[in-house]
Amino acid sequence: MTVLSGPSGVGKSTVVAHMRKVHPEVWLSVSATTRKPRPGEKHGVHYFFVADDEFDKLIANGELLEWAEFAGNRYGTPRGAVLERLDAGEPVLLEIDLQGARQVKDSMPESQLVFLAPPSWEELVRRLTGRGTESPEVIERRLEAAKVELAAESEFDTTLVNTSVEDVARELLTLMHVV
Repeated sequence: MTVLSGPSGVGKSTVVAHMRKVHPEVWLSVSATTRKPRPGEKHGVHYFFVADDEFDKLIANGELLEWAEFAGNRYGTPRGAVLERLDAGEPVLLEIDLQGARQVKDSMPESQLVFLAPPSWEELVRRLTGRGTESPEVIERRLEAAKVELAAESEFDTTLVNTSVEDVARELLTLMHVV
C-alpha cells in the first residue's frame, strides 16, 4: 500500500487523477468527510460526505483506518475497503494528510509513505489562492498547516517534487511497481 501526502494545494488530487487515467487498476481509497461538497464533487466518487454523528459512529466502531481533523472538518479512510483490495493483491493508494499518514504507518508499518512537495513555497501559496474555492481565513489555516506538513517531510520514505503532473504520476507508478 502506498500513502501519498503533502500540504494542501500541492497537487495531490491532480497527480492522482492523471495517474488513474493512465492506470485505472490502481485503487484509490475514497475518504469519508464531514465537509460540504465543492462544486462538481460527487458522493462516493470524490468523498463519502457524512454528517458529524455518522463520522462519530465510524470512529466508535473502528471502521476507519485513520482519521484526522483539518480546517474544521474531519476526514477518514474506511478500513474495510482498503483491506479487501490489499487481500485481493491490488495496488492501493491512499491520498491523505500528514496526521493520517502517521496513523497508517503506525498501524501498517509496511506501507510506503510518499511526500508530495511543491517546487517552492511561493508556488504553493499561488496554487492555494488560485483555487478560488475557499475564504481567506481557510487559506490562511491551510498555509499554517502547510508549514507543519513541510517540516515533516523527513518522516516519509520518498519525496517527489510536483514540477510536472505527468512526471510525478509516472514516478509514483514506478514506486508502486505498477509500470
